[in-house]
Amino acid sequence: MCFLRALGLSVLLCAGIAGAAQAAGRNFSDELDTYNTNLWLKSDGWTNNGMFNCGWRADHIAFAASTMTLTLDTATCPGGCSGKPYASGEYRSSAVYGYGTFEARLKAAKGSGVVTSFFIFDQTAWHEIDAEILGKDTTQIQTNYFTNGVGRHETVIHLGFDAAAAFHKYTIVWRAGSINWYVDDVLIVTETGSRGPLPSVAGKMMVNLWPGTGVDSWLGPLAYLGPQTAQVERIQYSK
Repeated sequence: MCFLRALGLSVLLCAGIAGAAQAAGRNFSDELDTYNTNLWLKSDGWTNNGMFNCGWRADHIAFAASTMTLTLDTATCPGGCSGKPYASGEYRSSAVYGYGTFEARLKAAKGSGVVTSFFIFDQTAWHEIDAEILGKDTTQIQTNYFTNGVGRHETVIHLGFDAAAAFHKYTIVWRAGSINWYVDDVLIVTETGSRGPLPSVAGKMMVNLWPGTGVDSWLGPLAYLGPQTAQVERIQYSK
């Protein structure tokens, strides 16, 4: 359901070579004590448009007590929010990362109409792997992938807990012939390409929080009652 994410991301770089997912960034583990400019960039001063009803703002990403907080609010909008009614935060890697293990320990935002996402994204060929928690029901997670812009590989899994109430570990293990999603080290979804070719191009690792528009059937109507936050304690990658 991320079919418009590619729009407006002209500043992203990617491997740009089909089948090159093994040629990418090095192993790292970031405890998110501070903004590590060697690893990350904050999206700032633009919007994805489409279903994304916010402008990305660097000042909507903050660090304290070994935790990164993404805040969605209406501060200075729409003039300071790329013409959108909301502002929010998106954290994206400087390098591209290919086949390996991607992990984020996070606490999702709760509320109809919003999404907390952890994903790998290549813009040029549009290869993407998603783990998304919809604020309308934070007891579920949705997985998905896109290859050459073709998605519709969604799977919804009941977590057995409220992802907005505490931190949990979300892991994507991406190999040449499979993608496995784990929650707290428990395998929840496996894709082997039986529903369509798997992504094969290295991409940016990204975490964001965003409000939707025009997708009420998916996210539910936006019910904004004040600032909303998603938090991340750790992000890491290993080949």
